[in-house]
Amino acid sequence: MRIARDADEARNTVLRRAALEPSELPNSVREKIRRIFDADLSVETVVDRILREVWAQGDAAVIRYNEQIDGVSRDTAPSLEVKASEIEEAYAKVDDSLVAALRLAAKRIEEFHQRQLEHTLRAFRQNGLGQVVRPLAHVGLYAPGTEAVYPSTVLMTAVPAKVAGVREIIMTTPALEDASVAPVKLVAAHIAGVDRVFRAGGVQAIAAMAYGTGTIPRVDKICGPGNIFVTTAKRKVYGLVGIDGIFGPSETLVVADDGADVASVTADLLAAAEHDELATAILITTSEQLAEATLLELQSQLKELKRLPVAKASLEARGGICLVDSLEEAIDLANEFAPEHLCLHVRDGEGLLDKVMNAGGVFLGRSSVESIGDYTVGPSHVMPSGGSARFASPLGVQDFLKLTSVFALDAAMVAQLGPPAAAIARAEGFTGHALAIERRLEERV
Repeated sequence: MRIARDADEARNTVLRRAALEPSELPNSVREKIRRIFDADLSVETVVDRILREVWAQGDAAVIRYNEQIDGVSRDTAPSLEVKASEIEEAYAKVDDSLVAALRLAAKRIEEFHQRQLEHTLRAFRQNGLGQVVRPLAHVGLYAPGTEAVYPSTVLMTAVPAKVAGVREIIMTTPALEDASVAPVKLVAAHIAGVDRVFRAGGVQAIAAMAYGTGTIPRVDKICGPGNIFVTTAKRKVYGLVGIDGIFGPSETLVVADDGADVASVTADLLAAAEHDELATAILITTSEQLAEATLLELQSQLKELKRLPVAKASLEARGGICLVDSLEEAIDLANEFAPEHLCLHVRDGEGLLDKVMNAGGVFLGRSSVESIGDYTVGPSHVMPSGGSARFASPLGVQDFLKLTSVFALDAAMVAQLGPPAAAIARAEGFTGHALAIERRLEERV
């Protein structure tokens, strides 16, 4: 890991965000693109082609790309939709203790978002004006992964939508070659209240939820993480449907003082780094002694990780330590970086909280383990990354609600507000607007 020894050096090295280049695709992915499309296409071109074909051909295109990309033979897939009996059978394939853990997590997520709902957008009417708050009708969740599956993300996305009152939640997810879906993913979907599950992976899944096919219904909003192809597809269909955000690799920034526990600081950094090779794990500290001790502890704790190669590559490419003169300077740097996760390993975390302006989630003190937050605390772990915490928020019930403004003008309000409105309309050249107002005014004469 690199060490930056002052704030300016940190800004130019450790805390300088590296661009994620779509051209940096693994050779295996490039070979698959050439095999499927008989050409060396860019990510953008691949996504455009799949979106176009699913829009035109519906189910047929989804089935074809499921087979070509994920290896799901149409002969083994009984249907795009996962049957209720398959979901019921999935429970027998998942350890009871894990089912219990998922249920506990779902309960905690539901309780938190119920409280959030009580303090979020409200309907009101005052002096003829107001707003009504309505849940979205149809939401689609994309759950990536076949070898690595993420039941926690299913819970963290679907449960807030359910609490918000969404009428129908569907989930698309890639299947294995035998057309099966990871049992733990199906169990999580059932616990979370997902209404229907479909076998569809990658771009074809995003296209199906955006456009609708013969089998997969069109939704109002698409949520869930994915690789660069999925992320590009979500960006391209935005506007036709809503999306939860454009997410980059996971990132954790730890701020620590000289009293921090080196083993805990190191463990939090490694938990961040093991996500993937593009993940970011950074320590900002006022203590050079802690910085040096962390470097040694990293070498020791790395050996315990199953995903050691991934974590090591992440630390070498995007990890780092920044030395600063004060905690105030540390928080200034953190606000500039706007991390997904901000862990405060300091004596007075509460005292620093008011100074934190940009972060997806703030974890106060050694006991507030970010990894527990990923699973069972309650707030959604779907958080803004890539610096988007400067303007975006974690996923919550507000993402599944929409406002409608209400206008109920009486005659007195028309008399008061009509003439200036007509004047503005004529200034803009909209005489039809002005006449619609003036006719109402004439009715009062």
